[in-house]
Amino acid sequence: MTPAGAEHPVVAELGITPGTAATFVQLSSRFCRPCRAAHQVLERVAATTPGVVHVDVDVSDHLALGERLDVRATPTVLVLDADGVERARVVGAPTFAQARAAVAALSTR
Repeated sequence: MTPAGAEHPVVAELGITPGTAATFVQLSSRFCRPCRAAHQVLERVAATTPGVVHVDVDVSDHLALGERLDVRATPTVLVLDADGVERARVVGAPTFAQARAAVAALSTR
């Protein structure tokens, strides 16, 4: 997790503009079947939830970043708040309900 008030390294390194509600940063690999499922779910949540952004990052293109973030399996999904601070991390493909719950949890902070 990123300390409060500290921008997440993936935001700075990749130039991501965080969503006003939440940002899903999906760390994937090209040949990962669960990554494709996660991508579809997170894209659907972003398309149907105002202020939510989904960014898919191929860790094979960003090996050093994957190591710094301690990504041990793909997909790994980081849930960032509006300030770009990591508030949750999910390893594996989340369901639609789990992704929506992660966004809802941010609104109660």
